[in-house]
Amino acid sequence: MTITIAKLQPILAIAAGILILLRPQLLHYIVAAYLILVGLIGLGVFRALS
Repeated sequence: MTITIAKLQPILAIAAGILILLRPQLLHYIVAAYLILVGLIGLGVFRALS
């Protein structure tokens, strides 16, 4: 199974949600990392690397 860009965002969202439920004090860091990754994915940075 290959992970495409379309599948990566929901996987990141689920992982972030689980981490927030487990460690609520990490909320700011998880949200910031998620937004940065979504922005990079949207700009196509990961497609340029492959």
